[in-house]
Amino acid sequence: MARKHMVIPDTQVKPGVPLDHLTWAGKYMVHKKPDVVVMIGDFADMESLGMYDVGKKSFEGRRYKADLAAAHLGMELLLGPLKEYNQRAKANKEKQYKPELILTYGNHEDRISRVVEADPKLEGVLKIEDLRYEEFGWRTIPYLEPVVVDGVAYCHYFTSGIMGKPVTSAAALITKKHMSCVMGHVQGRQIAYGTRADGRQITGLFVGGYYQHDEAYLRWQGNKHWRGLWMLHQVNDGEFDEMPVSINFLREKYGTRSI
Repeated sequence: MARKHMVIPDTQVKPGVPLDHLTWAGKYMVHKKPDVVVMIGDFADMESLGMYDVGKKSFEGRRYKADLAAAHLGMELLLGPLKEYNQRAKANKEKQYKPELILTYGNHEDRISRVVEADPKLEGVLKIEDLRYEEFGWRTIPYLEPVVVDGVAYCHYFTSGIMGKPVTSAAALITKKHMSCVMGHVQGRQIAYGTRADGRQITGLFVGGYYQHDEAYLRWQGNKHWRGLWMLHQVNDGEFDEMPVSINFLREKYGTRSI
């Protein structure tokens, strides 16, 4: 039986950036009621660990805590509309909406693990569980471990070759992985199509990003990439009909107030 998937690209939540687009996504989720919601990774940016310096006294616990607080707030905004919907449904004795929530860890979340690996004395002090994704209801998938749902493989990014470098294009994605695959990690959207030997269609999809802020390292041109989320309709055995939903559409539909 065909199902509907909603895919949320990298959000890179961090202190000091607008987050109201997460509420927009939550409202859209409740409106469209996909069976599965996939967060493709890098929900949290964890910028305090990006340039970690083990030699400094201020390993910056407060900034780490600020990163976590931003991620927790982001999750509350994203899932708030779902919580409110189910509270109303329960009060009215109506059916609640409980989608399958899947989150594949990204390289930004994996910064926590890399920091601990580089400095073992931090074991138990910093841990990926600090993000509390499971507490929010997500089934989490380890970094770079694909998860297959209805014949579609999801991962923060797929690798190519023995060096483990990210696949560089949507076309290469289906050529190398031989099945429908969806990944994040890179700015901008790409899509490619292929056909299996049995005639079923396969799709390679780079979903882009879903955030409002600009990244300084990308400069002017790099920040002009497409931003939005995706609805995959009629998902069955790797086939689906993809529909991009731009952040501009969601802004117009649900408002412009920044948080």
